[in-house]
Amino acid sequence: MNKLLKPWLMIAGLFWLINPLAYSHCQIPCGIYDDHAKVQEMLQDVATARKAISQIQNLSGKSDPQSANQLVRWVMNKEQHAQHIITTISGYFLTQRVKTKQKDYNERLARHHAVIVNAMKVKQNADIKYVDELEKSVKALADYYPEHSH
Repeated sequence: MNKLLKPWLMIAGLFWLINPLAYSHCQIPCGIYDDHAKVQEMLQDVATARKAISQIQNLSGKSDPQSANQLVRWVMNKEQHAQHIITTISGYFLTQRVKTKQKDYNERLARHHAVIVNAMKVKQNADIKYVDELEKSVKALADYYPEHSH
């Protein structure tokens, strides 16, 4: 029994060690960054959340099963894209790009935090004004991460 259990425990342990690396861009120092692309990706998430809220508003007055199904799908889509923004800020920018030794650290931290808060508000609401605030806060990060030509 011990001979059978030992290899399985080793394999499970290996997957446990590797698994977190598969879900994050850079919790290992790979040196491959495209900050501008990450900002553009978040703006695409904002556009998708905007479309989702528009569809939620259009479908909310309907009571047929197909509309109810589509309404749920749009709500889930809005949630996923807002969460992706939160994950990008916390898992990529705050861990890799915002450094305590930067002269404007407090300002950068506040701006990145504003994106997280605004994404949370998009998750909590079905009003375009929250998407507008989220878009504004994401765009406020663009100056920190200009496009580079390589």
